[in-house]
Amino acid sequence: MAKPVLSRKVSAESFQVSAALRQGLRERFDTEDPEEAVRQIVGEVQKRGDAALFDLTLKIDGIKLGSLEVTREQLAEAYLEVDERLVSALKLAASRISSFHRAQKDSIWHELAGEDLRQLIRPLERVGVYAPGGTASYPSTVLMTAIPARVAGVSEVILVTPPGKNGEIPPATLVAADIAEVDRIFSIGGAHAIAALAYGTESVPGVDKICGPGNIFVTLAKKLVFGVVDIDGLQGPSEVLIIADETADPAYCAADLLAQAEHDSLALAVLVTTSRNFADAVGREVEKQLAGLSRQAIIAESLKRGIIAVVDSVAEAVELANLYAPEHLCLMLDDAASCVDKINNAGCVIVGRNATVVLGDYVAGPSHALPTGGTARFSSPLNINDFIKFINVVAINEDGLKELGGAASVIARAEGLDAHALAVEKRLEAD
Repeated sequence: MAKPVLSRKVSAESFQVSAALRQGLRERFDTEDPEEAVRQIVGEVQKRGDAALFDLTLKIDGIKLGSLEVTREQLAEAYLEVDERLVSALKLAASRISSFHRAQKDSIWHELAGEDLRQLIRPLERVGVYAPGGTASYPSTVLMTAIPARVAGVSEVILVTPPGKNGEIPPATLVAADIAEVDRIFSIGGAHAIAALAYGTESVPGVDKICGPGNIFVTLAKKLVFGVVDIDGLQGPSEVLIIADETADPAYCAADLLAQAEHDSLALAVLVTTSRNFADAVGREVEKQLAGLSRQAIIAESLKRGIIAVVDSVAEAVELANLYAPEHLCLMLDDAASCVDKINNAGCVIVGRNATVVLGDYVAGPSHALPTGGTARFSSPLNINDFIKFINVVAINEDGLKELGGAASVIARAEGLDAHALAVEKRLEAD
C-alpha cells in the first residue's frame, strides 16, 4: 500500500499557493499566478536595473533600502554582534566543508590528454549565491554554497540575501559570508535578486550561475532565467525519509522527524519501518517532544502531510526509498552500513545511530544544498562539478585527417551538408 503513496512525479516548482499569498499577488501585481508575478518582476529589473531593485524591495518586503551593497565596515561590525561560540562553530563548519570539497576536487580534477584529443577543466568566472533571509538567518547556507565555489576556483562569488525588517542583513549571515570569502554582498532577495544576478544592474554584476535555495518566487525566477545563466536546480520544500527497524531508538527517530518538519509547513517527514510497535512508539515520542518546541504550529502543519509506512522487510523499505528519491535518507538499522550500496536515489544518506540530518545540515562537510521533490533520481547535491566546465580540444594531424576525413565527408553528404563535406575534402585533396 505504501508504494502508490511514495510514488511522485511532481515538478520541483509546484508549490501550494495559499489564499493569503494569492491576495498579496493581486494587490501588488494584479494577478493570482505566481509565475506571472515573477515575469513582471524580472522584466522590471531588466528594464530599470537598480531603481527596480529599490522599488521592488519596498513594494514586496515593505523595506526602504538606503543602499544595495554591504560595506566592508558593516562586515567588520557584524563580528561584534555575533556570539564567539557561533563564530567558532561557523569556522569549524567552513573548515570541514572546504576539506570535503578539496578532496572531491583532487579526485576529479584530471584533464584528459591524448595524442590529438584533450579535455580542459576550467572554473566558472562569477557565481551568484542566494541565501534565504528576511524573517530568519541562514549562515549555514552561505557556507554550504559559497565555499564549494571557492574551492572549485571561481574567481568571484556574489551573495544576495534579503534584509530583515530593519533593512539590514543579520550579522550571522555577514560573518558567514566573510568566513566563506564572498567577494560582494547585496541586501536584496526574492525574484528581483535572481533577476539582478542573471541580467546585471548598475550595481549588481551579472553572473554565470546562480545557486542556493529560496521560496516559491526565487525558484520560479531561477526557472525563468535558466538559459541566460546556469542554475543549480529548482529546490522545493525540504524532506526526510527514515528507514528504521526495531533496533532503532524511537526518541531519536521522532527528533529527526520533528527537526525536518520544523523547516516549514510544506516540509515532508516520512518514516518507513519494519515494526508496527516501533511506528507506534515513534508516534508517542513525536507528541511528547512536540510539546516543548517553539515552532509547534509550523511543525504540526507539516506533520499533517507526514507519512508512516509499515513494511515487511528492509529490502522493501529500500525499494520504496529509491522510488521516493528523498532529499535526506536516514538509515536507522541494525546493519545500516550494509544498505548504503543498495541506495540509488537520494540527496544525502545518513547512516547509523549517531548520525542525524542536523549534522549534515551544518557541520559534516558535504553541501546541504540537495535535490528535493524526487529530483534525486537524476540530480546531485551541490558540489565541485557545479562550478567547473569542460572544454574539448581537437588537434588532428595528417595521419588523423587521412583516417577520419573520408568518414566525415560521407556523413556530411548523407545529412545534405555539402559545405561540411567540402571543408574536409579540400584538406584531403591538399594532403
